[in-house]
Amino acid sequence: MLKLYNTKTRKIEEFNPIKKDQVGLYTCGPTVYWFAHIGNLRTYIFEDILKRVLIFNGYNVVHVMNITDVGHLTSDSDTGEDKLEKGAKREGKTVWDIAEFYTNAFLRDIALLNILKPDILVKATDTIQDQINFILELEKKGFTYKIDDGIYFDTSKLPTYGKLWPNKMELKSGTRVELTEQKKNPADFALWKFSPKDEKRQMEWNSPWGVGFPGWHTECVVMSMKYLNIPFDIHCGGIDHVLIHHTNEIAQCEAATGKDLANFWMHGEHLILKDGKMAKSEGNIILIETIKEKRLNELSFRYLCLTTHYRSTITFSWESLEASNNALDSLYSKIKILKNDTSPIDQKEFDANLKEFTEIINNDLDTPQALAFIWDMLKKEISDSTKYALLLEADKIFDLGFNNIKEDDIPQEIIDIANQRLDYRAKKDWAMSDKLRDQAKTKGYLIEDTTESFKISKI
Repeated sequence: MLKLYNTKTRKIEEFNPIKKDQVGLYTCGPTVYWFAHIGNLRTYIFEDILKRVLIFNGYNVVHVMNITDVGHLTSDSDTGEDKLEKGAKREGKTVWDIAEFYTNAFLRDIALLNILKPDILVKATDTIQDQINFILELEKKGFTYKIDDGIYFDTSKLPTYGKLWPNKMELKSGTRVELTEQKKNPADFALWKFSPKDEKRQMEWNSPWGVGFPGWHTECVVMSMKYLNIPFDIHCGGIDHVLIHHTNEIAQCEAATGKDLANFWMHGEHLILKDGKMAKSEGNIILIETIKEKRLNELSFRYLCLTTHYRSTITFSWESLEASNNALDSLYSKIKILKNDTSPIDQKEFDANLKEFTEIINNDLDTPQALAFIWDMLKKEISDSTKYALLLEADKIFDLGFNNIKEDDIPQEIIDIANQRLDYRAKKDWAMSDKLRDQAKTKGYLIEDTTESFKISKI
């Protein structure tokens, strides 16, 4: 039984898809004006784990993700400059070039982290007419009004507005929302923004209301509705999407169709630095490229994310990443030994351990406990072949590269010395431990201690 936390109900619920054995999944994608930082990528890792767990449970998943290449302003309150236009000015390129470059950069980053590519990746600029038609439907039903800078959604016309956010007073008071003179209500948001009269935008389109571009909140609801039947099963994003972006998606869908947009809403918590939240606007971001430059395995960041539940904040430090890198190296070293066992798998032990692992991960994607279970399993008195088979099953979800570990061509003699040394260290016979390490060194190999085991490398 798969159980997931539903932001809409504020509780963990049993997951049952709308259609048997099939899941519609929508995840909010990047705004492609700059590189994705590791705070952004933490959310995509959580969503990847969710997708893999769904597949692990036998579901056929249709995963849709948007690429926001227009309409996302520097403020969630429909003010400020379009992020893509701003990026183009920064780099002296066209908006289209900026969008293409950073879309490709994003796809490279998720590939490095073993994040599965969405089944459908759709650009906002490819659905402009769909968005215009959707706004016309909202207009027809009396949910829109016009002011000097655009067409707005009238939140007072929808009694259910804000149901995703438990504190309605924050919505009504305009938290994080700038109240302009012409807006009827603080929470009202732009559906279509008019191009500035004194400026020619690179991305703008004709519409029944004038030349302009769609609002960010409208883009996502239209793209999800276009490729997934409503309601669909699960809508995901970062925790910062709850108050405004996802609240406004829900409002538009209900106003236009009278239906829910999605049954489950799931959100990943922030990754923060010691000094606070990571933000591109503050210039305090860390990229995957930064991890590569420090000669750390990119998958060590994926491992780090798995050590904390997706609904808990991660405080990032280079020390914690290095610890994750060492833990991953230790697992790789163990796997190199385990995979050499050609004896038959103990099916009874395999089934029992896999059942326990599945129950853990099916409890709201409890990756920290699932990792702990794997480490404990490696200490059990079961065959190496069984342990290896279980690791490969777990890696269908973790995808830490257990099946693609490169052999270092380390002689069995050296591996035996390392294992003997491990035994002596357990007995606290440091003299014999040092002697064996020196013995390996004379043969051209360095044995390094890790938390649980050892790492061998050629000198």
